[in-house]
Amino acid sequence: MPNFLIALLLIFVFGVTLRWLPISGYVDPMEEPWDGLRSLTLPAITLGLALAAVITRTLRSSMLEALSEDYIRTARAKGLSDGAVVRRHALKNALIPVVTVLGLQLGTLIGGAVITEYVFALPGVGRLVVDAVFARDYPLVQGVVLLIAVGFILSNLAVDLLYGFIDPRIRHR
Repeated sequence: MPNFLIALLLIFVFGVTLRWLPISGYVDPMEEPWDGLRSLTLPAITLGLALAAVITRTLRSSMLEALSEDYIRTARAKGLSDGAVVRRHALKNALIPVVTVLGLQLGTLIGGAVITEYVFALPGVGRLVVDAVFARDYPLVQGVVLLIAVGFILSNLAVDLLYGFIDPRIRHR
């Protein structure tokens, strides 16, 4: 489901029907901690829901593949508990695809933040871009797109560097 539809459904259920959370606006969490967290709950769930599903599905398939490997069978034969086998051996090898997906999901997160900020009337870079497009302020749009592109490139660099920490067999030269 697209982020704007998830946002509208969450607004309807938790804001209009149940009246548990505010449907729009922003309260600074540093000034009013409780109201600030309440105002950021629906946007955070909107952004994180779809991304969490992809990451969970990737982690599940990677773990199933890692748990069927010979070295896992060997670790269990040595007498290690299931928890130790999963933590020490399987999870480490299953994290490589998950980290890759996390790096790629950053672009989706930034794109979803633009719509989410606009739907929930939050101040941020996404709303700034939308307002700049409506005002035909092209230099501002270009600057924000450049900033987002640099952030995306840096996140991919961080993912590449994390590979070496997760799996020592992968070395950067």
